[in-house]
Amino acid sequence: MPSILFVCLGNICRSPLAEAALRAEAQRLRLDLIVDSAGTGDWHAGEPPDPRAQATARRHGVEISGLKARQVTQADFRRFTHVIALDHENLKNLRRLRPDDATAELSLLLDHVPGREGQAVADPYFGDDDGFEITWAEVTAAARGLVAKL
Repeated sequence: MPSILFVCLGNICRSPLAEAALRAEAQRLRLDLIVDSAGTGDWHAGEPPDPRAQATARRHGVEISGLKARQVTQADFRRFTHVIALDHENLKNLRRLRPDDATAELSLLLDHVPGREGQAVADPYFGDDDGFEITWAEVTAAARGLVAKL
């Protein structure tokens, strides 16, 4: 069974939204997937997603308030079939963290959207609520592209 881990910096905005979008798409298509998210940093570990991310997901019919931030581990590279970064800096950090015996494919999320390959998902953290809607649109498009490839 495919298993996907989405990774951003703090695991409170982009990666939980990506997790939510992929869960919703998999449920819509009745696909069995394992989906999780993590951050390369640990300062939000144990915290729920940003309230603005929760509100955005809720507006789109997905509840993420029960998610808790965690930091990515080396074991994740063996536990998941795909480890997907939401931007270039986190991809760079994941490449450094990746152990020699890793089995997971590593990619950028928007590599799974035709015409958006190599681009980063917008980080809404320091902006207003509109930024979260832009991020939701990006992660939703990527979720659709990802399930098509899986």
